[in-house]
Amino acid sequence: MKKISNPQALRQLQETLKKDFDPNKKLVTICAGTGCRGYGCIKVKEELETEIKKQGLDVEVRATGCFGFCEKGPLVVIHPEKIFYQQVKEKDVADIVSKTVASGEVLEKLLYRDPDTQQTVLKEEEVPFYKKQLRLVFGQNGMIDPTRIEDYLIIGGYSALAKTLSEFTPEGVISEVKKAGLRGRGGGGFAAGVKWEGSRRAHGEPKYVIANGDEGDPGAYMDRSLMEGNPHSILEGMIIGAYAIGASEGYIYVRNEYPLAVLHLTMAIAAAKEAGLLGKNILGTDFSFDIHINKGGGAFVCGESSALFASIEGRAGEPRAKYIHAVEKGLWDKPTVLNNVETWANVPLIITRGADWYASIGTEGSKGTKIFSLVGKINNTGLIEVPMGMTLREIIYDMGGGIPNGRKFKAVQTGGPSGGCIPESLLDLPVDFDKLYEVGSMMGSGGMIVMDDKSCMVDVAKYFLAFLQEESCGKCVPCREGVRRMREILEDICAGKGKEGDVELLEHLSTGVADGSLCALGGSAPNPVLSTIKYFRQEYDAHIREHRCPAGVCKALITYSIDPEKCTGCTLCSRVCPVQAITGEKKQAHTINNDLCTRCGACIESCKFDAILVK
Repeated sequence: MKKISNPQALRQLQETLKKDFDPNKKLVTICAGTGCRGYGCIKVKEELETEIKKQGLDVEVRATGCFGFCEKGPLVVIHPEKIFYQQVKEKDVADIVSKTVASGEVLEKLLYRDPDTQQTVLKEEEVPFYKKQLRLVFGQNGMIDPTRIEDYLIIGGYSALAKTLSEFTPEGVISEVKKAGLRGRGGGGFAAGVKWEGSRRAHGEPKYVIANGDEGDPGAYMDRSLMEGNPHSILEGMIIGAYAIGASEGYIYVRNEYPLAVLHLTMAIAAAKEAGLLGKNILGTDFSFDIHINKGGGAFVCGESSALFASIEGRAGEPRAKYIHAVEKGLWDKPTVLNNVETWANVPLIITRGADWYASIGTEGSKGTKIFSLVGKINNTGLIEVPMGMTLREIIYDMGGGIPNGRKFKAVQTGGPSGGCIPESLLDLPVDFDKLYEVGSMMGSGGMIVMDDKSCMVDVAKYFLAFLQEESCGKCVPCREGVRRMREILEDICAGKGKEGDVELLEHLSTGVADGSLCALGGSAPNPVLSTIKYFRQEYDAHIREHRCPAGVCKALITYSIDPEKCTGCTLCSRVCPVQAITGEKKQAHTINNDLCTRCGACIESCKFDAILVK
């Protein structure tokens, strides 16, 4: 692409590209994000291209970013009709091309089928998973090829940058972002505009902007999918932010375990430079800005700002005391603005559509939309983007499709390891920064792990403490020793060695760890423990006082038996038992030898008659 000389030239190029783009032309899009690649989407894409060529059709097959509905991949959409096909295999391709692409015939077997009504759904927006979403940031993932800057320009990409450079002063940009009410999407929800203003006023040159794409929460992959599927939206937001604060250099910090994200970001940066949208004298102005990619080693603590700066500088990823603010002394002790990649992707929307439009979405204190990864004991796993203020019930039941196998909802853990577990009694809680904080949890980067009644909340707290102990940098004593000791107490409780006073000791330790830790990893580490104690205290008491795990998870506190009234003698449980602890004749009730039983749960999973009892 030739270098674009000025904002007007960019607008003319966009108009030319739009004229060449026929919205009524047949197009096949296929999700090519990491999840669908795991399902074999690349082979499906290649087969689609081969079959289309074989049948002599003039139809483009476009590999796009993540569509969001990861549970049903690989996903294929036929345009312009927007016919939505799920779980597409190579063997389905010939029929898709000959019947749907060539003749418009719908293949019922590939449509989404509502599990309750058994009705099939034709279009993507009609699928319950998508119906209540408001995909402002994530919506274009399913339409553009992330490796082609032309696709981004056709949908209006870099219009916000052109508008910024031709119509806004740096102070005007900051004012617009503040007016919109944009808060950081990576954790604490700090006001983005306030942060930018502080950095612009700070003394010191050069100034830096950084995009944090190093999400490390278990079950979270929103940032990865955004970097893979629409990297230019992140770049555009960063360039606008750099103009606002007076920065000349920026970094995208992304973990090395995200190779596809790194590849697409690298390609996007190269394309933007070639087009004159990045580098020296952007769009013919005197504003220059460049972006580099820094690959992290996967340390969770490097999600903390000062640890991230240390990592970029080539030092160990350890935090420093927060009496020094990053906006004044961040990367290399220079004024720095650090925002999550999703935060940066919101910026072009604000500039293009206006602060008033953006502020009309969401709640009073939390504006816009938020992308969540919905995982765990949920029927529809995937990525959703919803307006702030939508309730947990709507997210889990309307979009997530409820709990598998008819089981009962128990809790949802939000905010990653630093968040809390929210019980069924709070299902109607509106999801925003402030409401989650009020109930002992947090937004975090946007992970949501759903748990059913077979989840032990003491075991859940133990899991997250084990994760945080492993990821602690060990620099400060409260986090290094406090989290370890809390984990040991939880392990004792799960092993049947808990004693009276353990819960109170956990609460006491939580205060010390939260108040004394150097950074937010230790400061928020007690949240999973405190929230489970607050809402599920009875489970702690059952473990300690009754030596019983109500959920049947903690192996030291449970025994398995078989209900003779329900057992049909099908022998399936005895066949899957790895230690031959189950015996019995065919068509007669079986028994379990608990001296041999390892409580692995294989018998429970195999039994179709709910005959396995856990006590």
